[in-house]
Amino acid sequence: MGVKGNAILGLITLAAFIGCGLMAQAQESQVDYDGFLGLTAEVSEYRASRLVDLHTFNEMKTDQDTIILDTRSADAFEMGHIDGAIHLNFSDFTDDKLAKVIPSRDTRILIYCNNNFTDNVAPVPVKRIELALNVPTFINLYGYGYQDIYELEGAYSLSDPKIAWIAGDTAFQTSQR
Repeated sequence: MGVKGNAILGLITLAAFIGCGLMAQAQESQVDYDGFLGLTAEVSEYRASRLVDLHTFNEMKTDQDTIILDTRSADAFEMGHIDGAIHLNFSDFTDDKLAKVIPSRDTRILIYCNNNFTDNVAPVPVKRIELALNVPTFINLYGYGYQDIYELEGAYSLSDPKIAWIAGDTAFQTSQR
């Protein structure tokens, strides 16, 4: 083999060495599906005890130490949300971002999602029931250490005045549907 052949072989060897190192790094997963399943099993019964009807939800939201967390997309939130809700997109959940919107781990958190509404219109089109955003939101909040979580149970029309839905900066009007 000539000089050129040795140089090529050297580059191939170096590339293989680097590639093996990168493959080893890639094999270190930061995803723990079994851990998620365990957390989900742990939360299941607890979540069931934290489902609240609209009347209770509305009573709870008047407490100054309670927040309503809307985890739908920013666009959906801008189009409309329950009056008083704060927004953090579910896909943006991190320890730091949650801490910025939730005063403490002891704060009571009320959650809702598209499937709490019967209208099936933007900004709350109904999702597949088994994929409703309430479920992963509850599990993730619990997993991040927030355990004073309550979830709105049932489905209501956006025009129900007890929902206190606001579209943009105004209360929801039936004509907006």
